[in-house]
Amino acid sequence: MLEYKTVENEASDFFIEKKSRFIGYVCPVKTQEEATQFINKIKSKHWDATHNVSAFVLRENNIQRCSDDGEPSGTAGVPVLDAILKAGIVDVCVVATRYFGGTMLGAGGLVRAYSHTSKIALEAGSIITMAQCSILETTVEYSFYERLNNLLSEFKANIINTEFSDNVKITFSVKEAYQTSVEDKLIDISGGKYNIKFLKSEFAKA
Repeated sequence: MLEYKTVENEASDFFIEKKSRFIGYVCPVKTQEEATQFINKIKSKHWDATHNVSAFVLRENNIQRCSDDGEPSGTAGVPVLDAILKAGIVDVCVVATRYFGGTMLGAGGLVRAYSHTSKIALEAGSIITMAQCSILETTVEYSFYERLNNLLSEFKANIINTEFSDNVKITFSVKEAYQTSVEDKLIDISGGKYNIKFLKSEFAKA
């Protein structure tokens, strides 16, 4: 897998359906342990909720899990999981908290409500694409800083860190396929004055 989608941040959103309050929580996770910790954290926060439905999908070993947490079988956990799968997102955990408002939604209503809760939670977490990237570093003079930024923008690089001292040192990630082109163009536009140091290869925000 050269690319995959996940969420960037832990986040939440909510909506009201027939006086029932649905709160969607999302968190990027890498392991079952991290997913369980997040689920337990939300359950502790909303210990008085009617239900805390959950689902998570992990990239490693393609692990998928969901829980109805007391809702009728198939009306809660599965819709939350399906929303994740339809969005093509991995390494993510969603908890859909419900405070019952007194009006029964029916099986179809529950499926729609929990699916929507998962969807708005994922959107709140900012869906991003992770790709196999080269982590690179270069140091330039302040007078060249703007031109370097333009170059990095051209190749859709993501700035990881910038240090301002006597010169400017920038650490950034770029898709592996672009590495050689970035290196060659920096040498070209700087007349060979600057070059790029390779640090490592890893999945990073593309």
